[in-house]
Amino acid sequence: MELHKAPVAEVGMLIRKPAAEVYEAFIDPAVTSKFWFTHGSARLDAGRQVEWEWRMYDFKSPVEVRELVKGRKIVVGWGEPATTVEWTFTPMLDDTATFVAIRNFGFQGDADQQVKTAVDSTDGFALVLSGAKAWLEQGIVLGLIGDRHPTGVPSA
Repeated sequence: MELHKAPVAEVGMLIRKPAAEVYEAFIDPAVTSKFWFTHGSARLDAGRQVEWEWRMYDFKSPVEVRELVKGRKIVVGWGEPATTVEWTFTPMLDDTATFVAIRNFGFQGDADQQVKTAVDSTDGFALVLSGAKAWLEQGIVLGLIGDRHPTGVPSA
């Protein structure tokens, strides 16, 4: 198999909250920790370096904030080596709802590794958006990220 285009992880979800509120949920680690990582070192701010942590996995990741457009867009460099993650927030239904699209790209390695990483990233970001929807719309913490790889389940 030969790649003709670099793989990109892409997911999207309608969240029935205004764009400013949904955007803020991804900027503020106190909110993001309800549905994604367990700890963030600081709010996202243009040019800032932060660290996201998943304590249940004893894993940390550096994050470089590359671009913020208030209520509309977030772009970060994430991981080592860094890939680009881009969130766009599109107001819908007279801004009572927001369509959140996430794209992750710039994967390293050979073609097989790039495809595997893109598939894994798609899986992870789909869970993130599902958890964000549950938290923002219903105030429910689903624990999707921690439950994705529970202790004792062999990895594939």
